[in-house]
Amino acid sequence: MQSERLQSILDEVAAAAQADPDKGRVADYIPDLARVDPDQFAIAVARPGQPTLVAGDAATPFSIQSVSKVFTLAVALGKIGGHLWLRVGREPSGQAFDSMFLLEQEKGRPRNPFINAGAIVTTDAVLEGTEPKAALASILRFVREAAGDDAIHINESVAQSEIATGHRNFALAHYLLSHGNLQHPPELTLGTYFHQCAIEMSCTQLANAGLFLTACEDAPRMVSSSRIRRINALMMTCGHYDGSGDYAYRVGLPGKSGVGGGILTIAPGIASIAVWAPGLNHYNNSKLGTEAMQRLTDLTGWSVFGAPTD
Repeated sequence: MQSERLQSILDEVAAAAQADPDKGRVADYIPDLARVDPDQFAIAVARPGQPTLVAGDAATPFSIQSVSKVFTLAVALGKIGGHLWLRVGREPSGQAFDSMFLLEQEKGRPRNPFINAGAIVTTDAVLEGTEPKAALASILRFVREAAGDDAIHINESVAQSEIATGHRNFALAHYLLSHGNLQHPPELTLGTYFHQCAIEMSCTQLANAGLFLTACEDAPRMVSSSRIRRINALMMTCGHYDGSGDYAYRVGLPGKSGVGGGILTIAPGIASIAVWAPGLNHYNNSKLGTEAMQRLTDLTGWSVFGAPTD
């Protein structure tokens, strides 16, 4: 698609989102996120070898939260490979991101690496044989290299806000420990986990960071092609928690959401797309972001299932 046509589509998508009076609700259980202005919206599309196209507040940094789980999964797989799957499953949960129900039923083995319990285990795997500061540095280094931008950093205020209010995540960590599925003290694993979630990026940076997952010829080579395929598969089936099926139906592309309002979506072989709108829907995924991605794929035909007919 020509850049001029794609830019016109992004402008149309942004205008529709900005005009929508229903912005959703921000994640008010994390104090620092509760203060974010819900009227902001941004979208960015990165394609290898071409300028990243943007609309809206694409230069404004935001907390990527659970979108970080994609990058941490890549780092963990690079460190311990398929041994990770002995500790974490690869199935959709059908439950909220912080649910304890299946974790209790399935004896401490989380359904997938994108729900909180699974992400805590994945972070615990990255910690293996190293200190939290070094493990966190390896995650941040991976993100910076993927984005081609050393200016990306962790928002310490957001991290501390999450530590102060992360009681449910501490409960999940202790439950994992009780089943022998946590190798480090919960405060060390969760300290790393909360700081990873507090990585701050703009939509432009996030879209650029996702390019390695497109498997395009000129994209950054961060992981193997077989691993790209599997990460995308998990993003499609598990990336939006109990709203993953709805996102697949509406958008038709692998995506990973975060309660900061960001969504990273991959159009395999084409582009990496980042969208940000802080207000969330009832699945705790970005309301306007989801709607914007549906509009984008309707207008571009970018879907692994083909162009929509209705």
